[in-house]
Order: sequence, then C-alpha cells, then structure tokens
Amino acid sequence: MEDRFNLVDEPWIPVADHGRVSLKQIFTNPEYRSLGGNPVQKIALLKLLLAIAQAAVTPKDEFEWKALGAEGLAERCLAYLDKWHDRFYLYGEKPFLQMPAINIAKVQPFGAVLPEVSTGNTTVLSQVQVQRSLDDAAKALLVISLMGFALSGKKTDNSVVLTRGYVGKRNEKGKPSTGKPGPSVAHMGLLHNFLLGADLQQSLWLNLLTERQLEQMNIYPEGVGQAPWEEMPKGEDCEQARRLKNSLMGRLLPLCRFCLLVDDGLHYSEGIAHPGYKEGVVDPSMAINNSGKEPKALWVDPEKRPWRELTALLGFFDQSDAQGFQSWQLRSGLDRARDAVNTFAIWSGGLRVSSNAGEQYASGSDDFVESEIWLHSDELGRSWFSQLKQETDALDGLAKNLYGRVLGFFKEQTVDGSKIAPQATHLFWQLCERDFQDLVDHCDQANEAAIYRQKLRQSFSGYVNQAYDKFCPRETARQLDAWAKCRPNNSKYLKQEA
Repeated sequence: MEDRFNLVDEPWIPVADHGRVSLKQIFTNPEYRSLGGNPVQKIALLKLLLAIAQAAVTPKDEFEWKALGAEGLAERCLAYLDKWHDRFYLYGEKPFLQMPAINIAKVQPFGAVLPEVSTGNTTVLSQVQVQRSLDDAAKALLVISLMGFALSGKKTDNSVVLTRGYVGKRNEKGKPSTGKPGPSVAHMGLLHNFLLGADLQQSLWLNLLTERQLEQMNIYPEGVGQAPWEEMPKGEDCEQARRLKNSLMGRLLPLCRFCLLVDDGLHYSEGIAHPGYKEGVVDPSMAINNSGKEPKALWVDPEKRPWRELTALLGFFDQSDAQGFQSWQLRSGLDRARDAVNTFAIWSGGLRVSSNAGEQYASGSDDFVESEIWLHSDELGRSWFSQLKQETDALDGLAKNLYGRVLGFFKEQTVDGSKIAPQATHLFWQLCERDFQDLVDHCDQANEAAIYRQKLRQSFSGYVNQAYDKFCPRETARQLDAWAKCRPNNSKYLKQEA
C-alpha cells in the first residue's frame, strides 16, 4: 500500500485562530496559542504532542527541564519527527496507530464511533448530530481520539483476537464481549487537567514530565516507555502491549482500540485493556482522591462546570498528600510554572457519558465541558488559596440558599418545585461564571483586592435575586405573597469580610 498523508507535513491539527496545521508547524511556529476542536479532541491532541515531546527528550530533573526551555523542547521535537518521519503516514504498510492485521474485523461507519453523531434509530435534534463524510485530516483526528476516548459497547468486533490464547475479549460464556470504555473516559467521563502557557509550545514544556517526577509517581514500572509508532504491538497482550500498560506512553496513547481506516469507515475492535484508576493506574491529567477505602475520580459534570472544581484541584496548597483530589499533571507542574512564567492557566475538560447494559452514549444532559482559569504566579500561595476557598464556599452557600428559597416559594402554593429549584441554581452558576476569573485575580491580601471582592459579592448577590425572580413569578396576589415571604436574604453574605 502506498504511503500517503504524512501527519508531520500535512495540515490536520486544529489550532485556534489558524485553522489546520501540521505537526512540523506546531513545533516550528511559536505564535500558535492553543489547540482547537472539542474538549476530547483537545485532550487527545495534547496527549499526542506530549508523547512526541517525552519521546524526543525526557529531562532527568527540574534543572534539565528548566535548561531545556520551550524553544529547546520544540527543536528536539523537530529533530525527532525528522528521524521518525516514515512512521507518521496515515496510510501505508505501517499506518499511524493502526493495526493492518485487524482488517478482518467488521467495518463501522465513522459516525458510529463519534459520540456527538446520531446513528441507527437515534433521533437527530440538530445538524451537529448528522453523519458526514470525513476527509483525511478528520480521519486522523478521529484515530487519535479513539485511542483513549472510545466508548464501550457492541460496536467493537471482539470476535477478532490477535494474541493467541487471549481471553480478555470474551465473556463468561466464551462469546465475544462488549467493548470496554477507553481508560481516558472510564465509566462516566473523567475530567482531565493541564497547565496552559502563553503559547502551545510553552504549554507542552510546562506539562513535560521528568524522570524524577515519574519515579515519585511510582505508577509506571516501565517509566516513559517506547512510543507506539516506534514499535506497534502485535496483539492485545503481546510483550509490547504489556510494556505499554506499564509506561507513561501507554497512558498518553493507550491504544484501547485496534482499528484500520477504509474509505467508508474503519475496521474496529477492542485493543489493549489498560488497568483503571481503581487498580492504582491513572493518566497524569486525571484527578483522583485516594483518601477513602476506594479511589474516587473527579468526573465531568455539565451541571457543575470545571471552574467550580478549582479549589478541589488545588487542595494540596493546605493539605497532606493523602487527602483530597490529586492530579499529577497539576501537582508536579504548578510549582515549576510559578517559577518559570508570570501567568499560566489551568485547563479542565472532558465528556460526560451515560451507560446502559454496557453501552455508552451521550444523551440527555451529557455534553462536552471545559474551563480555563488563569493564575498569576506572584499571588499564588496558602493565603491566596485560603481566600479563594472562603469565597467559593460562600458562593456554594448562596446557591444552596437559593435552592431552598425556590422550593419554599412553590411549597407555599402547594406546588412541587423540585424540578424548578435546580434550574434556578444552574442559572445562578452560569451568571457567576462571567465574574469568576475576576474573583481568582483578586484573592490576594491587598486592600484594593478586598474592596474589589466586596463589589463582586454585590454582583453575586444580585445574581441570586435575578435567578429567583426568573423562576418565581409574582403576577398574582398569592404569588406575590409567597415571593416576598421566600425571597433570599443575602445580608449576612454581604456583611462578611471579603
């Protein structure tokens, strides 16, 4: 088969404000600010770029990391891509991250493996859900996304097994099993977190892990490992597959699906079955709480935007290692970011999914979510975090009070308000989101910051009343009486020292 569409040279990566670019352009042009696409595509692409970066150069420690710099990392990545150029063809004898041996598996249309596309008898509600033909660039992006974010279900042709004697694709009755969810999505959709710099190259540098950090994590026996395009596994449980299970490379590019592109779809089967967070193995970008009897993951929640999880993600500012949610990507990178750059952001995102009888899908309130919060290096510290936590806890109190007041309004009229109260609090949080970055920027201990926080509290208090008034009408005398009786009183919140 002829080698064509090389990912190093062809434009296929969506970049904000620039359209599609190639891998070579990513590491050549420092003006690229951030990746484009939906949150899952951004995560998958960032993990691919980090895998290239870790394969090109993994610093021994923080001294080597700082000496490398974003520019030095980009130069090393360009040299690496030049060396392995022939392994980045999307089509050919060694198609990128694909398994030619899986060509006997059933072909699935592209829409069947895209969570946002409606197929079969699923109702189409908008043009976004309509299945479309994909060009080579979109197919490349799909392959990258499926490596970690494939959804579970019967679409995988698990009758095809490449490793002789492997029983992981069979159920208890010995028949082909339902495909397992990708390790980057798991049961409901894991929330992933990264540091962002002023540009894409700086972001990769800030998230690059050192050998010392990997030793401290102590969850990858093989360390960085070997990039899968250098040596693809021959099956689900071959020697290379087992090495990927035990390495950082295997979490950046899990190869949880074996696939092969064809004109109208792709041959599709379950690939390497990676251990999950309950077995103690995680992506560095996941946030896991190990303080209880069982590890708990931070899931994507469209009703609770990721910016509301900021204090949970930064809880290590004032607690021990054994408490709260921990994201290795943030924990290992935040101190270095404070020392290396003036400002940086915490990006969080993912996809919420539902499941039924082993079949995962996006429906109802399931959706992509993402948030980006910028931090000032010179302000970060325990006092800043303490103030931020105080403010966010106070906002939680406002939301809970609003919920109760809306319930009370409808109870006064002997009407069930259990479905209306959540809508009111959701609107409140939507209104708060526009001012949250300002709140983060003014949690230092300066007098000017305290004055500004007090103004923000007045705005947040106003959002409570705005949400209450929208969902609690006062058109009749009875409604007006209940409205006045249950109207939220935020005086305590406004009198608290901000």
